[in-house]
Amino acid sequence: MEYKLHNGSGGLCCKSCSRQNTKLNTYDWLADIPGNAEESDLVEVQFKNTRKGYYRNSNKLKLDKGDVVAVEATPGHDIGTVTLTGRLVPLQMKRSNHKPDTEIKRIYRKAKPVDMDKFNEAKGKEHATMIRARQIATNLNLNMKIGDVEYQGDGNKAIFYYIADERVDFRQLIKVFAEAFRVRIEMKQIGARQEAGRIGGIGPCGRELCCATWMTSFISVSTSAARYQDISLNPQKLAGQCAKLKCCLNYEVDCYVEAQKRLPSREIELLTQDATYYFFKSDILSNQITYSTDKNFGANTVTISGKRAFEIISLNRKGIKPESLQEDQERIEPKRTVDLVEQESLTRFDKRRSGNEGGQRNNKKKKKKNPQTGANGQSAAASHSSHQPNRGNSPKNGNGNGNRQHPHRQGNGQSGQGGNGNHPRSERPRNQQPRRQEKPRRPDKPNKDDKRQE
Repeated sequence: MEYKLHNGSGGLCCKSCSRQNTKLNTYDWLADIPGNAEESDLVEVQFKNTRKGYYRNSNKLKLDKGDVVAVEATPGHDIGTVTLTGRLVPLQMKRSNHKPDTEIKRIYRKAKPVDMDKFNEAKGKEHATMIRARQIATNLNLNMKIGDVEYQGDGNKAIFYYIADERVDFRQLIKVFAEAFRVRIEMKQIGARQEAGRIGGIGPCGRELCCATWMTSFISVSTSAARYQDISLNPQKLAGQCAKLKCCLNYEVDCYVEAQKRLPSREIELLTQDATYYFFKSDILSNQITYSTDKNFGANTVTISGKRAFEIISLNRKGIKPESLQEDQERIEPKRTVDLVEQESLTRFDKRRSGNEGGQRNNKKKKKKNPQTGANGQSAAASHSSHQPNRGNSPKNGNGNGNRQHPHRQGNGQSGQGGNGNHPRSERPRNQQPRRQEKPRRPDKPNKDDKRQE
């Protein structure tokens, strides 16, 4: 099966996407629809870093995303890369605040090898030109910073991007630049955030900078956005790579402002019968607020919901002081998860002991009762020994076989005068434990007690 490379990026991918090596990359989700490219003759072309332009395909060239084209410029021509075609281009122009009455230039042709040679030659002079331009600006005592230099594709024009806090009179600077570089000079002022977007980088979140990937309009960020979100006002944490406040502080501030309305004011004190509680901290999104009995540090902290806090405030306004901040209803403990498969059990591979092991010893639980004492102070053990029948085969009785049987088990014919040898449970003392039943010895094997008697 053959694969076609639609964008010239060197990888097998769809027409709508390309390698993420260009800033402000646009995903064309309509690229695979038949006839999408013929819907509009407008084309989005991207140049160095984040500079983009919109051109008209008047020659009806078959253009795909990633094609290098030569476009109209003043003067000469410029070289850029096609980033978007079809019906999404008018929407993108509207999003970037492109004025409808602005004249739209046209695309000349796809770039030829001669055009690429001139383009590469001009790009090779950009870094040296930027260093030389900074030295000239320093010699003229201008309070400005040359951030970047971009040459036009044919090498006839150079754009100098600079940053300045105040207004700069660079009329003398342009004359010196024209004499030094022998090209047409254009000065363009940018901000610190735009400079960071042109340079690019990785943010503290681990992703590429927003200003380098998708953000085109920069809104002012203030420290109030950090206060609404309960973020510590640490300049090292709040500042981005542009040394300004991070743009992402504005992403969730509206959600926090809306959630803040469901919590009472921090200045309100809650009165109870025991003490007075002051605001300590709050979790805005979970609607939880923590109060303390001390204003300066956490002491006897109690966490309640915003709804409960409003209830206590309404009671205090009526002159009623509740017993505590917690609700009167008992808290329902969350149900613990049950491991039905026993995947987390450490003994899941152990063999379970059978209930019939050791006879009926484990099946029946013996009832223990208090020992009965006689009139002369003797324990029930004495009465038990007096009323117990003769066990017969004990070596102390002199019978010689030495077999011991449990007092409450039935005799097997080897017991002595006791017959079945049953012992009533109620007469057994409480502290007396049942004797352990020994295995019956084999008739051909002599007993140890018999040897001792001999």
